[in-house]
Amino acid sequence: MAKKWVIPDIHGCAYTLKILVENQIEPTKDDLLIFLGDYIDRGPDSKGTIDFIMGLEDQGYNVKVLLGNHEDYCIKAYDIDRKKSTLFGIRFKSPEQREWERRGGKETLKSFKVQSPRGIPEKYIDWMRKLEYYIEVDDFIISHAGFNFRIDDPFKDKTSMIWIRDFKVKPEKINNKILIHGHVPVNLDLIYQAIESKTSKSIALDNGIYFTNRNGFGNLIALELTEMEYIAQTLLDEVTYKED
Repeated sequence: MAKKWVIPDIHGCAYTLKILVENQIEPTKDDLLIFLGDYIDRGPDSKGTIDFIMGLEDQGYNVKVLLGNHEDYCIKAYDIDRKKSTLFGIRFKSPEQREWERRGGKETLKSFKVQSPRGIPEKYIDWMRKLEYYIEVDDFIISHAGFNFRIDDPFKDKTSMIWIRDFKVKPEKINNKILIHGHVPVNLDLIYQAIESKTSKSIALDNGIYFTNRNGFGNLIALELTEMEYIAQTLLDEVTYKED
């Protein structure tokens, strides 16, 4: 039987992702790999992370790739940087670029060996622009951050799908399915409890891979949807980013 894996926020930890997929998951081309967004920022190899996922796509693996808020940061910084003119030959950073860099964008620029967003090769930006906001699989609906359940139709609020942090799930508004998301790091014990629960309406999978000195964090999770079993791959990349 084909397996269906969900992998949340990778944040530039390309080597950890590679080991998780190749040594732990060992997917066949019949399996489904769903990535929840936030491939970039904070970790040391954002470019390598995207290259790895692109490689899976090119090799014919069944891959679904969702948009995260950090890709949104990057796209906006790139678009504004491309439009900016120089002043006396100097191009100043936009507020959007400064905010992105503060949230881990500096590490992404370094991984691409560029000084500004406009230097990122266009094929990576085009790839990000095409990412999906959500996917429905069996009894689950999956997005990066969640949904805005305060409105009648949460599917109309795409911004919330990549940015929302606080919400109360109303299953009747999402086709009576269980919500799986990333975005906000949660302790490994809470992830396990949500997976094991028979009544949980949502499962948060982001374990804060870049939290190197926080108990219960620092893993890249992969949840298999048919057996509801998970893998926690310990961080293997060297992360120097410190959360504000």
